[in-house]
Amino acid sequence: MLDVIGYGLGLAGNLLLFLLLLTVRRPGLPKRLLLIAVVTNLLWSVAHISVAKGLTGTSWLLFSEGAKSLIWLMFISSVLKRDSLRLRGLLAQPVTLFSISLPLIFLVLGGAGLLPFKWLLLIQTVIPLVMLILLETLYRQAGSERWHYKPLVLYLGATSLFDFVMFADATMVSSIDPMFWTARGYIYALLLPALVIAIRRIKHWGIEIFISRDVVLHSSLLLLAGGYLFVMAIAGYAIRYVGGDWSGVVQLVLLFLSLTLLLALFLSNTLRARIKVFITKHFFANQYDYREEWLKVSQSLSGSENNLQQVFDNGLSSLMAAINYPSGMLLKFSGENQQLVSCIEHPPLTAIEKEVLEQLKVFLQQKHWLIDIEELRYRPFVYEGLKVNHAILNQCRFQLVLPFYRDEELWGVALLYATSEQKIRLDWELRDYLNAVIAQVANYLFHYEAAKEVAENAQFAAFNRMSAFVLHDLKNVLAQIDLILCNAQQHKNNPEFIEDTFETLAHTKSRMEKMLRQLTEKKEALPSSTRPLNLGSLVTKVIQERCQGLLPKPKLVQCDELELVLDEEKFSNVLYHLVSNAQQATADNGSVELSISKSEMGALVEITDTGCGMSPEFIATRLFKPFDTTKGNAGMGIGAYDAKNYIEKIGGRIEVASQVGEGSRFSLFLPVTAANDA
Repeated sequence: MLDVIGYGLGLAGNLLLFLLLLTVRRPGLPKRLLLIAVVTNLLWSVAHISVAKGLTGTSWLLFSEGAKSLIWLMFISSVLKRDSLRLRGLLAQPVTLFSISLPLIFLVLGGAGLLPFKWLLLIQTVIPLVMLILLETLYRQAGSERWHYKPLVLYLGATSLFDFVMFADATMVSSIDPMFWTARGYIYALLLPALVIAIRRIKHWGIEIFISRDVVLHSSLLLLAGGYLFVMAIAGYAIRYVGGDWSGVVQLVLLFLSLTLLLALFLSNTLRARIKVFITKHFFANQYDYREEWLKVSQSLSGSENNLQQVFDNGLSSLMAAINYPSGMLLKFSGENQQLVSCIEHPPLTAIEKEVLEQLKVFLQQKHWLIDIEELRYRPFVYEGLKVNHAILNQCRFQLVLPFYRDEELWGVALLYATSEQKIRLDWELRDYLNAVIAQVANYLFHYEAAKEVAENAQFAAFNRMSAFVLHDLKNVLAQIDLILCNAQQHKNNPEFIEDTFETLAHTKSRMEKMLRQLTEKKEALPSSTRPLNLGSLVTKVIQERCQGLLPKPKLVQCDELELVLDEEKFSNVLYHLVSNAQQATADNGSVELSISKSEMGALVEITDTGCGMSPEFIATRLFKPFDTTKGNAGMGIGAYDAKNYIEKIGGRIEVASQVGEGSRFSLFLPVTAANDA
């Protein structure tokens, strides 16, 4: 009784739908086939009621099943062609022949009794898979009309899926489960409103299709799903055949787990990507030879540019040449500002285009997508999350928006324009190709930008370094002048003091002129001359003329007569730095002593103090580190570094021995002849 009610509801619903279709004035073959399909559903419902009441045999039921499948598959095939077709033209289409082949076999061979009942059930198991493949193709390529076709796909997809499950189960046991049989009528009746909604929504029957990689991919996925479920059904049948009372529970658990696993696999991007790559490699020719294209772009980016503007122009032209676009522009984002860094045959942006670009910028900062303005107009659902005023998109002249990213931050965009004949459609392969080209061009641009920044930073660093050394020497000159002023009151009437003062001032003037030339010529040090010098006399001169302003006053306690070839000014500065540091680290009642003796290298100058001393860690990590000082703003932190640098340049070395609280000793090992270029 329940099955009669279910199919009776289906009969009443299809009758009302038939009357509704008579009021719809929409010409064309799909409309006529839809009318026939609804009539076939009416007869199908009547056949099920007749069999349930025992009025007819199963042959009439099998005929209605085959006829229903045949007409609905022909209807979907007619929808998959936008051009107006006659019935003869529809039957000549490969899609139609593929779709209706199984229902025809079912009707002809089944009606003639040439196929056993089990084979008829198997054919009915495969027919819903064919329907699902066609529906998937229809829905995927409906584009902007997808919303209109969604109820139709829902109705036919749900009913086909139920038929597949029912007939797959029936194939295993050679009989249809009464539970499925009864529920089928109610399911068809309850899904009829979706078909009514589709009829009211669809204004034009027909979707132009083409055999793309996406079509093959998703059709293959559906076939794999059908094969997988078929294997699971066989496993369930084996369990039912072998098992006892527990077999039904195990079969249900196996079915649930298999469906869950199937859902997890088909939601996996990795699996879908691998299948897509497999299909592309084995069934389609690539649009681009990536090896040749990569070499071509690399060659176009290998020129020697003199400035950053040429680099931007070359990068943009290489990107345009990769897809044969005639015009474009390259914009760099600096905060909220847009900087035009390159433009080739592209008119300036209008205010509306700038507004659209600002809206796209927000989206591109979140997702690394290439944007096709044409696609955005007609298929906005592809760019999920993109909020843009579609009313002004028609006024944009550029078509492609290609983003550049630096350290995951949006650096800028390239806007490309082409005429209608030159425009290309962004499919997945072209997107991958453009992503590779953009990455190559971006590396080229960022390399030159980084090189320019490094060069500028190096210039600033060299100038700052040179300025620091000049400032350090200037402090030494100031110390000499300060020493003259301190002694002027006491010795201003002494003719010898006045003579020494003028000599010192002349030397000071010479040093300041040298420092001024360093600043003017931006060089750390000017070439200097070396000559044979008496080491004892040179050390004594430094002590008396430059180291008397601080306590304790240094003393030369040992002096062997040695003559070395040195730069007098540079070595004097080294001695002054080291002695001055020793004085500042020693209390006024302490001592700073110097000694000169022979060594295996030539000469040894030692500076010993009784000051605060230094730890081994300080000596190893900070003593000779440039611009690191313990004197606060009073020091530059380059005295010890400069001393070590000069001594090593002339082929000598410095050794330091110190203990905290007990003092330090600096040992300068000097060669007999210093290098001329030191």
